[in-house]
Amino acid sequence: MIAKLIVYGRTRESCMMRMRRALEEMVIDGVKTNIPLHQDLLAQSDVIDGNYSIKWLEDWLASEAAKG
Repeated sequence: MIAKLIVYGRTRESCMMRMRRALEEMVIDGVKTNIPLHQDLLAQSDVIDGNYSIKWLEDWLASEAAKG
């Protein structure tokens, strides 16, 4: 693990807003990161609404892989 990003806020919405901004500003050089994955996840309506599970993530990753 290179880094761990943790945000907090009074509401889920404020936490997600802070996370989006932190991910946009985060810079890690020299290695490939999973920052784009987290940015994509934060854009999904199920994640925004809190309607997800490990199975959801597995299905979403499979559907993204199928898209190419």
